[in-house]
Amino acid sequence: MNRPFAAAIAIAIGLIVLLGYFLPIPVLSVLRLELVQWAILLAGIAALVGVFNLISVHWQKIRRRERGNFYSAVLLLTMFVTLAMGLLLGPTHSLMQSLVEAVIIPVEASLMALLAVTLVYASIRLFRRRVDLMTVVFLLTLLLVLFLLTPIPSGGLSGLADLARSIINVPASGGARGILLGVALGALVTGLRVLLGMDRPYGGK
Repeated sequence: MNRPFAAAIAIAIGLIVLLGYFLPIPVLSVLRLELVQWAILLAGIAALVGVFNLISVHWQKIRRRERGNFYSAVLLLTMFVTLAMGLLLGPTHSLMQSLVEAVIIPVEASLMALLAVTLVYASIRLFRRRVDLMTVVFLLTLLLVLFLLTPIPSGGLSGLADLARSIINVPASGGARGILLGVALGALVTGLRVLLGMDRPYGGK
């Protein structure tokens, strides 16, 4: 498939999906839903390909007895056990819910705690390299929030705890929303560039 033909197909499909959202035309709505379902199906197939690739990589690691093959074996074993339990019992079974609450949620909490510690370490390294007002404010804010949100008796520090919550609810939430808006605008610009044929990520280069 040559590049102009592929670009024409991509632009046409993008315009059909885009116009199907804004124009109340039954034909466009039907085509939009069909194309979105195709995209969901292809995304699911891509996820399965990724899972099979993960299995292949770790199986080769176990077969060749490379370093860290024990963790590969644990990964594959837990993945297959969880998959079998999910297929046999269903995701709403009490045993599956207990597995999620007892394993997955604590692991996610541990990763978030590790991220917090890494953030503190990175801010300290930044403070050693460059000392300015924003670096000091960032480090003090980070330490204040981590200290006051730790589940320990705070005594007479209720005012500081309220300050930490206000920092989380106002500036931190505003920054997170700004990041999301930036991601949305970047995706919009990228989509427009693809629709206009300026970017062609489907060309294989």
